[in-house]
Amino acid sequence: MRFKVILALVKPKKTDQVVDAAKQAGATGATVIPARGTGIHEAKTFFGLTLEAQTDIIMFLIEEHVVKNILNAINAAGQFSKPGTGIAFVLPVEQVIGLESQMKRFREEVHNQYF
Repeated sequence: MRFKVILALVKPKKTDQVVDAAKQAGATGATVIPARGTGIHEAKTFFGLTLEAQTDIIMFLIEEHVVKNILNAINAAGQFSKPGTGIAFVLPVEQVIGLESQMKRFREEVHNQYF
């Protein structure tokens, strides 16, 4: 079984929508990491303190064959076609450990789907 990681960087108000859409498209779960970031626009300041934009990094470890469906769902839910709403990208995964309990379920689902 081959896996990929989708990383989606979104505004916190869109996080739940993006996670829900990804799950409906086949993701089995997500990890949300709070972060701060800057874009091409200068950060705002308030009394001399820099206010950086709050961002959530949503990480999905998924099977390779569902990447396109999940990425499309993330794109629609996050409204990534609008400027400044977020980005998502896919990275290859070389090795995975800790999924042994899920691997049995994956195999059963695939078997039930085709047999």
